[in-house]
Amino acid sequence: MNFWEYLGSRHQQLLTDACQHAGAVFGCMVVATVIGVPAGLATCRSAWATRLATTAGPSILAVPPLAVLGLLIPAVGLGVAPTMIALTLYGLLAVVRHAIAGLRAVDPSPADAAQGIGMSRTARLVRVGLPLAWPSILTGIRGSTRMLMGITAIAACASGPGLGKEIFRGLDSPDSENALNEVLAGTLGIVVLTLLFDAAYVLLGRLTSAERAGLRVARAPAEQEGGGEGVRV
Repeated sequence: MNFWEYLGSRHQQLLTDACQHAGAVFGCMVVATVIGVPAGLATCRSAWATRLATTAGPSILAVPPLAVLGLLIPAVGLGVAPTMIALTLYGLLAVVRHAIAGLRAVDPSPADAAQGIGMSRTARLVRVGLPLAWPSILTGIRGSTRMLMGITAIAACASGPGLGKEIFRGLDSPDSENALNEVLAGTLGIVVLTLLFDAAYVLLGRLTSAERAGLRVARAPAEQEGGGEGVRV
């Protein structure tokens, strides 16, 4: 059968695999972001912690995902568990690095203005630095998501969920009638999911403009104390 006939006959299973693939990536990126951004906030002011994060991150990212999965399988077994741990680890490292880079690159003027109206150091980081560093953080999340899409496909060799199962099924039986269709369906499905996630991040970036967020957050304390007079940042 041709590719379109194959899609028609397997559309339900392909849709299920695509939902599992997207769900695994999305869930792990949420966990990585929830952990990674506070970790970046906590370490960005410490020189040794920043050096540790910026040097250890790329070193660990250089380890092939297949090797990480191989190390996890004896501890947690096959299936979803090693996949989710590996995805969260790879996503977390990239998010922390971009959070630190974004926070350290923030223009000090808004933070100085916030300090002048009595905001604490922690409040300045969270309410001024974080919104201004958001573009860098979002870039890290966006890049990590692309990477995790591919890692999730590789995780199929450890019985992980997602469209990678379709790809490996075709590779395991190269002489079968639908081998090419299986590989093509899995690969194109991952490409489509990646493009959809990327489009969602572009939309999110436009809706959460750092300039608007930074001005809004920095002005809030002054508006409360000064009857609407904003802080010039």
